[in-house]
Amino acid sequence: MHKRRTEEKGVISGKPQVRIGKYGITDNLLKEIARYLKKDKVVKVKVLRSFLKGDVHVRDLAEEVANRTSSKVIDVRGHTFTIAKYSKSKGTIK
Repeated sequence: MHKRRTEEKGVISGKPQVRIGKYGITDNLLKEIARYLKKDKVVKVKVLRSFLKGDVHVRDLAEEVANRTSSKVIDVRGHTFTIAKYSKSKGTIK
């Protein structure tokens, strides 16, 4: 459990690995996020202002991405969110 928290803190304090731009959540974007989740277990995503026009909220967007990638939202701060993929059996990162 300690290792999981250390990995999450490292990603939360680091730079975003994926950016959501004006085209929004596309299949290619979800594939890229899934690739990072498989490799690193935790992914930091930044939502650019070009996509946030209108009634789009980052928390809702984070939940949608998490649902579509079978992961869990760890943190939402400003225009940035962090998601992680957990193992159902042990409660640890896959």
